[in-house]
Amino acid sequence: MLVARCSLWERNDPGGAQVLDGLVGHYAAANADVGKELLEYASDRHRAKGHERVIGPMDKSTWHRYRLLTDRGTEPTFFLEPDNPDEWPSHFTEAGFRPLATYTSSLNADLSQVDPRSDGRRAEFERNGITMRKFDMARFQDELTAIHELSLVAFAGNFLYSPIRLEEFLTSYAPIRAHLIPELVLLIEHDKRLVGFIFAIPDRLEPARGAPMRTVIVKSMAVHPEYGGSGLGGVLMDEVQRAARSLGFERAIHALMQETNLSRRISSHYGTTIRRYTLYEKVL
Repeated sequence: MLVARCSLWERNDPGGAQVLDGLVGHYAAANADVGKELLEYASDRHRAKGHERVIGPMDKSTWHRYRLLTDRGTEPTFFLEPDNPDEWPSHFTEAGFRPLATYTSSLNADLSQVDPRSDGRRAEFERNGITMRKFDMARFQDELTAIHELSLVAFAGNFLYSPIRLEEFLTSYAPIRAHLIPELVLLIEHDKRLVGFIFAIPDRLEPARGAPMRTVIVKSMAVHPEYGGSGLGGVLMDEVQRAARSLGFERAIHALMQETNLSRRISSHYGTTIRRYTLYEKVL
């Protein structure tokens, strides 16, 4: 009978520097004793390969599932949210791991809130040839290819970043194609080049629980570094929430944001924290 499992990876440094971090992914354990034993064994394996630190849980990279839910709050689980038994964080701490980074999800329970600066900023962008449009489902792969290209640039400075191949990126989005609403995926272009996007999706778990579908999940947002500080991120957040309200949604969850990220600062103007997650490290 299987009582615990994990996978071992090396972190792929995008700058070509020597890899010193090992990763523990796909973690599961039936109880604390076997979990601690497995994590200690995984740490020994990484130490033997010359790694100086183990990070987990992380399934290969931050493009895949990582982090543990460490403060559940009172809101039910939302669509595409990672979940885990409440005792798993203690498995890591008892095996010598400590928190490395924290993340939150926030809830905007009132989509009538708007950013009073948004209309003026959008008008200024349009005067400068910067336009916004919705996702074109008829060009699904082409649209995702442009989003992938921008993501590689926009997220390059993110914590523990590593690149992802286009084929792998497209594969990861294929299962949710049927759930997309074009008005909730907004693209900003300048001179026919994608320079910003925001990706939101309905919370499909609400009807599965027998509740009305009234919540959208803001899954990701990016702005090209050349346009950093211009206000594009704030306009994207405001516009996608306005679009959600016009479609009949009442709430928005800003999902899985690292506490130091720009998206977290933008989100703080609208929502309150409903969930916390933690990524762990163990120095070898």
